[in-house]
Amino acid sequence: MAESSSSNMTGTIIKAVGGIYTVEASDGVYQCKARGIFRKRNISPVCGDSVEISLEADSTGVIEEICERRSVLIRPPIANLDVLVFVSSTCEPKPNLTLLDKFIAVAVFKKIEPVIVFTKVDKHSADEYAEIYRSSGFEVFEIDNTTGEGSEALKKRLKGKLSAFTGNTGVGKSSLLNCLFPELSLTTAQISKKLGRGRHTTRTVELYKLPDGGYIADTPGFSAFDTNRYDIIHKDQLADCFTEFTPFIGKCRFQDCSHTKEKGCAVIEAVDSGLIARSRHESYVTMYEQAKQIKEWELKNDG
Repeated sequence: MAESSSSNMTGTIIKAVGGIYTVEASDGVYQCKARGIFRKRNISPVCGDSVEISLEADSTGVIEEICERRSVLIRPPIANLDVLVFVSSTCEPKPNLTLLDKFIAVAVFKKIEPVIVFTKVDKHSADEYAEIYRSSGFEVFEIDNTTGEGSEALKKRLKGKLSAFTGNTGVGKSSLLNCLFPELSLTTAQISKKLGRGRHTTRTVELYKLPDGGYIADTPGFSAFDTNRYDIIHKDQLADCFTEFTPFIGKCRFQDCSHTKEKGCAVIEAVDSGLIARSRHESYVTMYEQAKQIKEWELKNDG
């Protein structure tokens, strides 16, 4: 541990609670506070941030600088994600594909790699859903949380990465993390039969260091991942977030085609031909209609 107050080092924020930031540096873990200057700049340190800290005589730290971020999500608050893993169960609850597509679009928009995992394959086959997303160009993993089948391939995919897991409550997210990384011993909860959905078991974002390199963040459910308010995608940018549309954009009859209902739309023709999954296009249309309602001041205030 460093002895003098002039010692500076870089590290990663692995936990943030009540203005106290836990920073993992090369030679140890430090409890840090942030300089007041960040509040003036309207920026807050978040989990995943690479930061420069100075150490006090008692080995507590002060965050002096937040390094440039590759990406940042406001809800859940996390920076520099490499991979965002969307966990969806094949049943109990049944997948909400529109919601899933919304969050995949946000990941693409934020330049974070989306990975899709279907759990509970022991109860219901994931084939129908997996085909939609594999044909759309995404990585899909099918995992049986009871036997662990399929988990090894996902574990390899996440090695050395900063990854977050998110998904509706009750899809088996914490169970999946326990299956992948039993040393984490994350809390799990039984599904509430009465509500048909699980209880919230994850309260705050926290990064867990993996034995083979990298970090995993367990995050709150989709309900806290508020795309409409915090991750606004303008209607003119939306088609680029559906990457399977790319080969057909620019080939429509009309240059300003919205790809929602126009005649001569190459994207719609691709949907009709089975080259683009119909459910994905339906999600796009829903999102486009919502994006049309966004006010200009909301776009200006989007961080």
